[in-house]
Amino acid sequence: MPALQLLIKPASGLCNMQCKYCFYSDITSKRETASYGIMTLETLEEVIKKALSYADYTCGFAFQGGEPTLAGLDFFKSVVDLQKKYNAKNLNIQNSIQTNGYIIDEEWCRFFHDNHFLVGLSVDGIKATHDSYRKASGDKDTFWQIMNAASLFKEMEVEYNILTVVHRKTAAKVRKIYEFYKKNGFSYQQYIACLDPVFERQGEEEYSLTPEAYGEFLKELFDLWYIDLQWGRQPYIRQFENYVAILMGYQPESCEQRGTCGIQYVVEADGEVYPCDFYVLDEYKLGNLKECDFPDIDERRKEIEFIQSSFNHDEECRRCPYFSLCRGGCARHRTELSDREDPSKMEGKRNYFCRSYRMFFEHSADRLQDIAYKIKEKEKGR
Repeated sequence: MPALQLLIKPASGLCNMQCKYCFYSDITSKRETASYGIMTLETLEEVIKKALSYADYTCGFAFQGGEPTLAGLDFFKSVVDLQKKYNAKNLNIQNSIQTNGYIIDEEWCRFFHDNHFLVGLSVDGIKATHDSYRKASGDKDTFWQIMNAASLFKEMEVEYNILTVVHRKTAAKVRKIYEFYKKNGFSYQQYIACLDPVFERQGEEEYSLTPEAYGEFLKELFDLWYIDLQWGRQPYIRQFENYVAILMGYQPESCEQRGTCGIQYVVEADGEVYPCDFYVLDEYKLGNLKECDFPDIDERRKEIEFIQSSFNHDEECRRCPYFSLCRGGCARHRTELSDREDPSKMEGKRNYFCRSYRMFFEHSADRLQDIAYKIKEKEKGR
């Protein structure tokens, strides 16, 4: 067995914020059981024990939600204790957590620092764009609370990056957001295209990101990044780094940029495993780690043909001059279920953001190729 990566939802879909575009809130509303509550320590122990027994070399534990910090700091202290208890193979264990930052304080930061957690902090740009959709209970703004979390991370030397959802309002303010992030020293950035509700027509929500707006966003963000690249002061932006990696002949880390789904283990709070964070739905259940093992889960994934269905790209996409870079994008943006009761019937369709990617690559492909070439030449000269 190679390295193993789990994405665990210790608080299921529970959250202390009510972001209007939250894809997981949408997902939970379409299940028979919306929330599985807080993961019990017994379930946590079973998950960790089986993961460390099955994995080789490296085992990664990523915690997400909902809001994973709602499981409590003691829960995460138990995570570390159980990892030490069951790491009989002396694996390299990597922990990470994606948080909205709303309840982060010095105690949390001290724990993250001391236990080497990589933290993803959700920030949607400047105050006006962030507070448009990322609200707390009572329609309260959250921006300054989250910026305080970022300040604590810096002060207490927590390794962190920024995750920004590209929705209708962030897309329109890319220059202000880029300069704001630079001013605040946000050196590691990830941008995720906003998801519309699953199985529903895209582009019809208040926050929906149109293909044209996303294309313009990518173009302007790249121009800003490219200028800083010339001076050697560019931030790490995962999407651009992955495109350069593709041009250098490497496999991108992001499944969206691979264009096909990979082997994932998304573990809900009850121990049930799903093949993708975007499809934590009843019809995609692969098995519960309290009752079965990873080979059983892998077999079920094959049975529903989840990964195979993601290879079903639109024929016109395959003929596109940019297909080798775009690869059709995330399957969530290009597939629908002809029958929700049969996940194997996912039909390949055009990516909703096809126009966005064409706009971006027409604008930037030559420069991306030049960056890749210069890196290769530099490596040859070592």
